[in-house]
Amino acid sequence: MSLWNPWHGCHKTSPGCANCYVYRRDDSIGKDASVVAKTGDYDLPLRKNRYGEYRLSPDDGVVFTCMTSDFFLEDADEWRKACWEMIRFRSDLSFHIITKRIERFEQCMPPDWGDGWDHVTICCTCENQEMADRRLPVFLSLPIKHREIISEPMLESINIEKYLATGLIEHVTCGGESGDNARPCDFRWITELRRECVRAGVPFYFKQTGAKFIKDGKLYHIDRALQMAQAKKSGYSYTPGEGSADAIVYRLPERKHLFERLSASTFRNRFHLSEKDKEYISDKGMDVIRKHAEDFVSKRLAPENPENDGKQTPMRGHPVFIAQHASACCCRSCLEKWHNIPSGKVLTDAEQKYVTDVLMEWIMREYQK
Repeated sequence: MSLWNPWHGCHKTSPGCANCYVYRRDDSIGKDASVVAKTGDYDLPLRKNRYGEYRLSPDDGVVFTCMTSDFFLEDADEWRKACWEMIRFRSDLSFHIITKRIERFEQCMPPDWGDGWDHVTICCTCENQEMADRRLPVFLSLPIKHREIISEPMLESINIEKYLATGLIEHVTCGGESGDNARPCDFRWITELRRECVRAGVPFYFKQTGAKFIKDGKLYHIDRALQMAQAKKSGYSYTPGEGSADAIVYRLPERKHLFERLSASTFRNRFHLSEKDKEYISDKGMDVIRKHAEDFVSKRLAPENPENDGKQTPMRGHPVFIAQHASACCCRSCLEKWHNIPSGKVLTDAEQKYVTDVLMEWIMREYQK
C-alpha cells in the first residue's frame, strides 16, 4: 500500500475522534494537530523519480489518501479541487478515502464525478450505532461506485444489517482503539458484526484488537506491537468462499453444561414437544427422526452462508424444528453464540454429527417426560 497525505491536521467531530492517533502523535512532538496545513507531499501522485517514473506505482497497491486528516474537511476546500484533478489523472492507481464527514461529500465531489470513478473507493466510518445510523443512510444515497465501512475504534456493538442488505457495501473493517487512554473493545461486538457480514456475503476484516480487549468477560491489555497480530491470529477476518473460517480454533461446550444453560434460558425453555409430536416420533421411530435431523442440518445449517439464515427453521411442524430452537441449533448465529461453532464456514461431518447428537439428546429427554 501507499500513503498520500496532501494536508495534515484535523478537527475532532465525533466520539471516535476522542483519542485520535494523529493528535497523540503530534502532541508527543509538541505539534498542534488541530492546525490544518498542506504538506510537502501535496502533489505526490504527479511526482517522478530520476528515471522519469511515477513515485506512486500501481504495483505498490492501494493509495490510502489523507490518513492524517479528512479529505472532506472544511479547512481543505480550496486545496481539494487540485487533488481531484490529480486523482482523475492517475486513473492507473486505486485511491482509498476514509471519512467521518460523508455528509460533505456531495458538495465536495468534482463536477465530472457522475456515478463515481472506478479507481476511487470511499470508506465511511461508524464507531457506534448513532454514527452508523446518521452516516450510512447518507453514504448509501450518494453516487459512489465503491463503498466500504470501517468501525475503528469500535466503541460498542453495531448493527448494520439493513445497510449491508442493500448490496452496495463491498467491505467492512473493524478494530479496537490503541493508545494509553484506549476504550475497551469487546470480542462479542466483533463476532456479531462479522456474522452480519457473513449473512450478507460481504468481506470482513478484523484489523486489530486495540489496547484493551475484552474476551469472555475478561479484560486483556494488549501491547501495541501485538494488536494486529492477535487479530490476525484469531482467524475472524472473512472472505466469502475462501474457507478462511476453517482456521478458527474453538471448543465445543461440555454437553451437561450446555443443557444447564439452555434450561436457564427463558426463550429456549419455552419449547416442548406436544403430544402430537411424541405420537409422530413413536410412529416413525428414533432412527427415522435422526435421519430427518441429519437432513435438516445438512441442508439448512451446514452451508457457509445458509439461505435465509436466522429464518430458515420453522417454529413448528416437526419435532426436529422444535429441538433446533430449544437447543439453539436453529441458525448459524445461535450455533456460534451457544455452541462456539464459527459462522462463515461449511460445517464438517464431525460438526454436523455434533449438532445432530444435541438435537437427538434434547428430543429423547422430551420424549421420555
